[in-house]
Amino acid sequence: MIRKIYRAAKEFLIIPAKMDAYFDELLMNQGVLLSSAIYDRKDYRTLADLEFKVFSQFGDDGIIQYLTHNIDCKYKTFIEFGVEDYFESNTRFLLQKDNWSGFVMDGSSDNIANLKQAPFYWKHDLEAEAVFITAENINNLLSSCSVAGGVDLLHIDLDGNDYWVWKEIEIQPSIVILEYNSVFGLDRPITVPYRANFNRTNAHFSNLYYGASLKAMYDLTVKKGYSFIGCNSAGNNAYFIRKDKMNGFVREVTLEEGYVLSKFRESRDSSGALSFLRGDERQK
Repeated sequence: MIRKIYRAAKEFLIIPAKMDAYFDELLMNQGVLLSSAIYDRKDYRTLADLEFKVFSQFGDDGIIQYLTHNIDCKYKTFIEFGVEDYFESNTRFLLQKDNWSGFVMDGSSDNIANLKQAPFYWKHDLEAEAVFITAENINNLLSSCSVAGGVDLLHIDLDGNDYWVWKEIEIQPSIVILEYNSVFGLDRPITVPYRANFNRTNAHFSNLYYGASLKAMYDLTVKKGYSFIGCNSAGNNAYFIRKDKMNGFVREVTLEEGYVLSKFRESRDSSGALSFLRGDERQK
């Protein structure tokens, strides 16, 4: 909340660069303390028990800290898609706290230009590229990026062709985080049909028609050799661990045990205004 208020104020006030740095330092110090509190939580009931946020939209920073601390990660590298300007993202805390190397992509050149102006961009080993990701170009992008030698964590958040892009990806990171659309429900493997230029707003004004159901992502990822360990409490990110990396700190759960229904109300009406649909209203 503090971070959101601060960023909103920056749109109207001239904030000195030193104040930016000071604010980031406060967030980082908070994250370091929270991280140390969850590293040994082998008794967690669900992934929600591990959550906290520093730069992530929801509580994913905590889950990622727990996993990367307790799973063998040889390369200390990550790839994240759909990061916007990266100020709010799921791998930024990993970059700044643990000094991992990473490759991030977004479809907006303005977003990537803003990212490259941030101090963390030159202070850390981060490559950023403005590109519209498709099933046809994804493997070329990954094979030519700065962390192509080995990837420990992959996060896909495209708001569209997530299933089809993940299906084509040839690398096998230790940890995979996949956005799912809980509006599609739990029981059926559903995905939007593949269109290289898919845009969720153009596809349907509600902004609710995008991505894939958890079951679709689960079925595909299990076939790729991964174990499902659950979802974040917000109900939008599913976590998978490559089977040879499973250990006593993480446990596999069934689809039914791990599924979380989202409650955020991001639907739009035909004029583009938020309509705040909830629950089953979103499926009509």
